[in-house]
Amino acid sequence: MTGRDDSTERNEWTVGCRDLAGRRRDVTVFVSSDDKVVLVAPPGEAAVLGPLEVGRLRAALRDAVVATATSARRTGTD
Repeated sequence: MTGRDDSTERNEWTVGCRDLAGRRRDVTVFVSSDDKVVLVAPPGEAAVLGPLEVGRLRAALRDAVVATATSARRTGTD
């Protein structure tokens, strides 16, 4: 994942990947204002993930879910 230091405060994570043509792209995971986990793929493209990128995506999704749970505990909502 890239940009972890700045993005952790914003509840946003970026995972590098490739598109079908082999160009470098990013998949972004973030927490919306209503505490939903949002996955943004490269625009108009398919994201091709190798085993390492899949692990990073899994970690980003886990971190996003933890961030929503932490936010819900602070505000008393689910």
